[in-house]
Amino acid sequence: MQAGELRHRVTIQSKVVTQNTYGEEELAWSDVATGWAAVEPLAGREYLEAKQVQADVTTRIRMRYRGSIRPEMRAVWGSHIYDILEVIQPDGRPIALHLMCREML
Repeated sequence: MQAGELRHRVTIQSKVVTQNTYGEEELAWSDVATGWAAVEPLAGREYLEAKQVQADVTTRIRMRYRGSIRPEMRAVWGSHIYDILEVIQPDGRPIALHLMCREML
């Protein structure tokens, strides 16, 4: 993995569930890691669901290996927020990660 390819600053966030004073659960996101990555849109589509037009963008985020990243997390790049669907280790070696994501539009 060439360092020049990793030109996007990406933050990985983990879900945190807390309770407010009324006992209701509140969802928040906590930063886990920030690093350089390559953000590559792979496919996009629009579809009709419940009489509304929906959009879906599939993206791959390539970054250096971090063992703590899981599919329950999300990635943030600028104003873009991505749900991590799958964490792939190319060649099974702890050198790089490919995060297969869906952009939240």
